[in-house]
Amino acid sequence: MIKISVIIPTYNEERWIEATLRCISSQTLPRGDYEIIVVDGGSTDNTIKIASKYADIVVQQKSKGVGGARNDGAAIARGKVVVHTDADVIVRNDWLQQILSHFSLDVVAVCGPDEPLEPDPRYRVLYSLINLFSLLVYKLGIVWTRGTNTAVLREAFLKVGGYTDYPLCDDGELGLRLRKIGKVIYSPKIVVKMSTRRLKKYGALKVLKEWVKGDLMIFMGKRTVGKYHKESY
Repeated sequence: MIKISVIIPTYNEERWIEATLRCISSQTLPRGDYEIIVVDGGSTDNTIKIASKYADIVVQQKSKGVGGARNDGAAIARGKVVVHTDADVIVRNDWLQQILSHFSLDVVAVCGPDEPLEPDPRYRVLYSLINLFSLLVYKLGIVWTRGTNTAVLREAFLKVGGYTDYPLCDDGELGLRLRKIGKVIYSPKIVVKMSTRRLKKYGALKVLKEWVKGDLMIFMGKRTVGKYHKESY
């Protein structure tokens, strides 16, 4: 029986997707207990060919933006829990088992921190600070869910309407709506390692500025500002 559906949006990810899918395919949780769904945004490289070797389902994206791709995946998911992550992450082999262990009667979502995949000490310090902040605000009752590392009861995900079509920080905004219908847990034990390629391409300061601006707009009840565009790295 499918317990978990792992949803991964992709676009021209041939350099990264195989490593991601390989570690997700080798979990301590029995392979028959979870499915992998890849939602592709029109890749022109070998992403779909590679994904098809590991994923149970590979579909073309129909909805708008990265959040829309995640929604497309959730719409066809068979698992009670939908897990959202990205195509450039590496996870521990007990990642899914750890996720399941945090769900109880009143829990609707579980999320965890990101760590940099690359060994650059600058990014390690940066992510340590971000994760420390996430833990502190969690203790104050605020959980900022992450697109790279969030698991939600599928029923609850659909009930709140899934991800918005916000061009920025839609992953964090989801947590605010989920808190209205149940408990959202942040656990440092559920960690993923992700590529810092975006920070390298645009500069850490610029990316952080966008994140902070988007977060503030969401806390003020406003739609974030920006344009959707498909990015190749």
